[in-house]
Amino acid sequence: MQLDQATQEQLRQWETELADEYQRIVNQKLNLDLTRGKPSPEQLSLSDALDGILKGDYKAADGTDTRNYGGLDGLPEAKQLGANLMGVEPDDVLVGGNSSLTLMFQVMLTAHQFGLTGPDSAWKNEGNVKFLCPVPGYDRHHTVCEQLGIEMIAVPMTDAGPDMDEVEALVKDDPRIKGMWCVPKYSNPTGVVYSDETVERIAALGKVAGPNFRVFWDNAYAVHDLVDNPPELACVMKACAQHGTEDSVIQFASTSKITHAGAGVAFVNASPANLKGFKQFLGTCTIGPDKVNQIRHSRFLPNRDALMKHMQGHAELLKPRFAAVLDALNEAFSDSDLGDWQEPKGGYFVSFDTRPGCAQDTVRLAAEAGVKLTPAGATFPYGQDPEDRNIRIAPSVPSVEEVKGAMKVFVVCVKLASVRKQLAS
Repeated sequence: MQLDQATQEQLRQWETELADEYQRIVNQKLNLDLTRGKPSPEQLSLSDALDGILKGDYKAADGTDTRNYGGLDGLPEAKQLGANLMGVEPDDVLVGGNSSLTLMFQVMLTAHQFGLTGPDSAWKNEGNVKFLCPVPGYDRHHTVCEQLGIEMIAVPMTDAGPDMDEVEALVKDDPRIKGMWCVPKYSNPTGVVYSDETVERIAALGKVAGPNFRVFWDNAYAVHDLVDNPPELACVMKACAQHGTEDSVIQFASTSKITHAGAGVAFVNASPANLKGFKQFLGTCTIGPDKVNQIRHSRFLPNRDALMKHMQGHAELLKPRFAAVLDALNEAFSDSDLGDWQEPKGGYFVSFDTRPGCAQDTVRLAAEAGVKLTPAGATFPYGQDPEDRNIRIAPSVPSVEEVKGAMKVFVVCVKLASVRKQLAS
């Protein structure tokens, strides 16, 4: 189906046929959900051995009684787990509760309100500050900025990561730009892995940016590979050390999609200066994290080999679900002008771009046919996709057969929305 080459008669015929097919789908009263990248019940069951793993032994390797208060930094063995996950040194890791998003919000709140390196470094002192947001991106990152009143500036993603020419130009021109969100491996939602050059250029931003600049490096999918020979992500902290910009990047990760999503462990990796400032804030709002959960995870995933073996189990469950999405897209659209998409090698999402002006109608039609999708525009700051194109597909929770069924609906909705848009133009 090539809409740009179709006659009005062809378009009207396609619209009639697709409307009939769509109505048959509506009559089926489906109830399928492709909205959020949550682990499936089968994936969660991979970690059920966490329950009872301590067998009454609550002592950490350093003798800490994990049942008690204290330990703002986290247990040494939990720091090592975070280091194994992010490829950094355990001394540079702080271990928190179950949510890396919570840590991101807390670090940004600290930077904005109190300053990571003292009161004079607080962003609020500089009035209206801004943050760069590669798009399409993660909607919850945008929500954090909105909550704190930080203005967001969208920058386009490329196949190698954020458009660094634009990023560098913006940062050099405006000292009120205080940072940038990054999902460097299997970006949400495109699945892009940042190139070595991109990582290097991001590490160098601290030399040209205004004071107190911080990249929020959300390495959520560091070990979520779907292929046997996955792409490698360069270590941004090593690059920062070479440039002398160690304070300019703060890295986050968690086990939320590795073990039990609602009961995992989250990590911050940062320079000593950043960790000191963040711990001063944490010390006012907590006496310490859940160390019992930290030691459970440390014993369940005692080293990097155990971690990667565990992730193979996730990959085996996710591969057929992603295949169902990609097979449907390739079969329906490979020879058409109806959309573009990436074929990710890991992560939790497939990003699909409709023709301009068709994403919202596609999502609406799908919802009315019983298939829930992430709202169109959610992957852009303020929920506004200027071209109304991007749709994020999250296939992890439904069964393979349910994903296949949902994709049949998705394909019809994309076609119908596109044909109607073309007829109206």
